[in-house]
Amino acid sequence: MESIIQSLVNSMNGIPKELIVFIISMTPVLELRGGLIAASLLGIDIWKAIPICIVGNILPIPFILLFIERIFKALKNTRFVKLIDRLEAKAEKGAKKIMKYKTWGLFLFVGIPLPGTGAWTGSLVAALFHFKVKDAVLSILGGLILATCIMCFISYGLPYLVMMITGQ
Repeated sequence: MESIIQSLVNSMNGIPKELIVFIISMTPVLELRGGLIAASLLGIDIWKAIPICIVGNILPIPFILLFIERIFKALKNTRFVKLIDRLEAKAEKGAKKIMKYKTWGLFLFVGIPLPGTGAWTGSLVAALFHFKVKDAVLSILGGLILATCIMCFISYGLPYLVMMITGQ
């Protein structure tokens, strides 16, 4: 993930660091996790990085929850049908983990930073499996807070500890 982020940062040369972090936080797959890693690599203060990453990651969520089914239905009759099928398969795979515990499952799915999890996929699962919007939003926001804590420790805390231990 770090090499992907470094490539993105290099390709956005000249763009303010904070905007790069915001854009990375909005993208599927990288999301808040990638945004916090990028912020750390770019030397952005943790207290400045956190709200940028959270807002960037939250911004697409209402659109996914409210409109993704209509968008998928419209795209099913186009050349994007294979992409839609892959996205639905990804949601189906994520749903198996989530549906056992419903809102708590969604919270953990979004909050624990593992490959293939996060707010985008969590929102997709919530929309396609007809979670109540209020329950989905609360679970996803809670998951983002958990993911923020974990990723802040990984992105800022661990490097600091290593620096302290090695004396650099």
